[in-house]
Amino acid sequence: MILLRADHLKKTYKKIKAVDGVSFHIHTGEIFGLLGENGAGKTTVIKMLSTLTKPDSGSAKMLGVNIFTNNFFAREQIAIVPQEINLDNELCVQDNLYIYAKLHKVENAKKRVADVLSQFGIAEKAKERVSDLSGGQKRRVMLTRVMLGDPKLIFMDEPTIGLDPSIRKDIWQMIRHIKESGKSVLLTTHYTDEAEQLCGRVALMQKGKLVKTGSPAKLVEQAGSLAVDMALGRAQVTKMFPSDAELIQYVKKHNINDYSIHKPRLEDVLLDMKEDCP
Repeated sequence: MILLRADHLKKTYKKIKAVDGVSFHIHTGEIFGLLGENGAGKTTVIKMLSTLTKPDSGSAKMLGVNIFTNNFFAREQIAIVPQEINLDNELCVQDNLYIYAKLHKVENAKKRVADVLSQFGIAEKAKERVSDLSGGQKRRVMLTRVMLGDPKLIFMDEPTIGLDPSIRKDIWQMIRHIKESGKSVLLTTHYTDEAEQLCGRVALMQKGKLVKTGSPAKLVEQAGSLAVDMALGRAQVTKMFPSDAELIQYVKKHNINDYSIHKPRLEDVLLDMKEDCP
């Protein structure tokens, strides 16, 4: 079942096309990823779909309802984990969650807060001030917070940015747990390993455009059987080739002697896309 469908979304800021004709859909119970470098337009897409900013053109429907003309309906269905930490540093973890629960009119708020703290393994941090938590712990609290209500779709904007690899894996496990609870997730990231680990399908974004969509494995398969690192002039680039013959033809044409071949990864697809994008 399609939970959210976005069609031809466009948004321009000061003559810069932040989002340029983006279309995709998200299924119920799916983690769908928007993958691209910083500035690709991922956060702007989330701002539009969460009704925080209006698109210049295009449409989006949640369960068949136009979210841009029915903001209240849309906001009842979603929750947001922003890129920036937006907890109250002067309050303890429990109070941060309780205030969120009351603002969102969660029934039996105190019990619900206790339940999610236990469910996500941070009950021992309940009385600690947020200012005393590490960056990873704050991210865990923010993920826990959105589960206080009953959102159908959760927007996660770069949920592991700036975290150590081991902490990122802990956050990934929390996100998997959220999916297993029946929620859908729209996740933005510039980490290809994160997209491979979490997302059933991924949309690759470049300069405001959605270039390719598919499962991580399918995107790698479609891009070519060979990933090649090579020196083009003074630049070190990665390109994808479907066969040995096409690789040989390319290196001969460009007089390339220094190159190495490895098994393709999603990261290679993104790098190859960057080279092809004007």
